[in-house]
Amino acid sequence: MKKIIFTLIYILIFPALILYSSGDWLWMEGWIFSIWFIILCYTTIIYLYIKDPALLEERYKKPGSGNQKTWDKFVVFGLMAGFISWIVIMPLDAKRLEWTSNFPMALKIVGGLLLIFSFFFFFRSYSDNTFLSALVRIQEERKHKVITTGVYGFVRHPMYLAGSLLFVGTPLLLGSLYGIILGIMILFLLVFRIKGEEKMLINELDGYPEYKLKVKYRLIPFIW
Repeated sequence: MKKIIFTLIYILIFPALILYSSGDWLWMEGWIFSIWFIILCYTTIIYLYIKDPALLEERYKKPGSGNQKTWDKFVVFGLMAGFISWIVIMPLDAKRLEWTSNFPMALKIVGGLLLIFSFFFFFRSYSDNTFLSALVRIQEERKHKVITTGVYGFVRHPMYLAGSLLFVGTPLLLGSLYGIILGIMILFLLVFRIKGEEKMLINELDGYPEYKLKVKYRLIPFIW
């Protein structure tokens, strides 16, 4: 419970950082993203606490623990550094320093719609897959098995799809060109992680090669 309370407080840091960096505590787009972010995080944590405490405990594992792949430790730290940089750059770009100006409202609306889909895929990834670890590892102690139902019948990595929608949709909503560029750079890191994770799953998780034949696309249907 202490970890959960700490997490619920910790989550608020990122919306506060967005609004503080913008220099405008009444920034509408910043508040839209902040509310979206808080609702997603709080809903997911409360859901897991009630419905799947084993997964919640798994998500709390620190990088380097368990049998996490060595290469993935560096990817996790890279993603964390990239996320924090992304959170700071967007409000500086879109609001305080206005490096990006006259951003089309239509694109901001598209960004908001992408976040709706991102919310769906994030939440369903957690609710459909009890083995959704934050680390690339085989959870032998939890009798790890392949999940093929729900959003996992749509693409093989729906949480990364949710992350991709997040890293594109948010800078569109906020109106940040530099946020889009940095978000795309983070996406390349996600693609690298997907390839490494799939190599592990094919070699070490029973049934994954068959699942790969059934669900052909990793991230984006009909593309990749």
